[in-house]
Amino acid sequence: MTVSYTLEVANVRFGGFSKLLFRWKGSIYKLLYKEFLLFCGVYVFFSVLYRLMLTPKQQDVFERFVLYCDQFTNTSFIPVLFVLGFYVTLAFNRWWGQYTSFPLPDNLMMVVSGNVHGADDRGRLLRRTLMRYANLSSVLILRSISTRVRKRFPTLEHVVEAGFMTSHELKILESLHSDFNKYWMPLTWFSNLASRAREEARVRDDIALRLLMDELNNYRAKCSLLFHYDWISIPLVYTQVVTLAVYSFFAFCVVGRQFLNPEKGYKEHKLDLYVPIFTLLQFFFYVGWLKVGELIINPFGEDDDDFETNQLIDRNIQVSMLAVDDMYQNLAPLEKDKHWSQKHFSIPYTTSTAADRLRPAFKGSTFDMRMSLEDVELEQPDTFPRRGSSLEDKDCLRLGHNLPSLMNVSTHNFMEDEQDG
Repeated sequence: MTVSYTLEVANVRFGGFSKLLFRWKGSIYKLLYKEFLLFCGVYVFFSVLYRLMLTPKQQDVFERFVLYCDQFTNTSFIPVLFVLGFYVTLAFNRWWGQYTSFPLPDNLMMVVSGNVHGADDRGRLLRRTLMRYANLSSVLILRSISTRVRKRFPTLEHVVEAGFMTSHELKILESLHSDFNKYWMPLTWFSNLASRAREEARVRDDIALRLLMDELNNYRAKCSLLFHYDWISIPLVYTQVVTLAVYSFFAFCVVGRQFLNPEKGYKEHKLDLYVPIFTLLQFFFYVGWLKVGELIINPFGEDDDDFETNQLIDRNIQVSMLAVDDMYQNLAPLEKDKHWSQKHFSIPYTTSTAADRLRPAFKGSTFDMRMSLEDVELEQPDTFPRRGSSLEDKDCLRLGHNLPSLMNVSTHNFMEDEQDG
């Protein structure tokens, strides 16, 4: 079952996340405790071997081996942080993509309810059958990728018994030979049945039929995407590289982080604390990170935080049948709303939310921006030249204002010359 703690972190408060650290179900402790105990056990074995069972000469050889291993764990010889961080990011993006690809019938059932008409048994049968085909397709694809759904419907006879498919439809499904997954067949039945409903005028125009087909294709695309997520995994070589990097790093740590005899004066071995606290924390973080990637790389298993596929199947079939059957043309009588005669009205608040009423409404980030008097003064367009104009353009503008007077002067001079001639 998916572990939800959304309500507990709705408000930020002191120690908000700290309370989540004591949960067991869905926790990192449940995923990691076996590896953690194994690491501690191996570390204790080498510690006891070094302190109590080796001769002084053997201890010297062991100490040189410890120093040799330690130089690789304290450098970037094994790039654990880089490869692990990139891998978990890739796995998380894949996990979110699989969640958003889950086929939900909500859009499809709204279109079927609004465009496949008929209050008689024939219209009801068409609507219910269309949605049953859509849900059947999702059940078939989930049987192929989810262990929970496969255990719930181990055979197609179980699907028939659950009411998603009739015995005759099962025979048609099995009679069609194909080497590939046949989850798409019920969607083909949906398409053909929608076309028949159009011929019977249950779907009243081609636009409504086109809308049905568009929503059907969107639904089919999500089913197909889930199938391809299950088919195409993160390349195995990358998963192997990450796993080898993490486990080889801590294989060196289990020896290289041993506390040596402080009396021998080894560098950075001046204390003998027996318990490698920071190494254990490093193991918890790095291997825990690897476990997170292992958890989310395929969310269709049976881990605590995997998708609740069986509950989604129950929800989808119930909601879709209610939408196209019980809710078809099931409208409340039209009545005037409570604020019919009020032009300006306000919605009441409860006592616990009354303070929200006193907050000013948000009108935009620049609504209260302050400006100086110079910034708000208006400038006339004629007082400055046009954008892109040159100096000659400005001179021409000034000459243009004096053009009538120049023309008068030129005409007067021309008339005087004529008289003198």
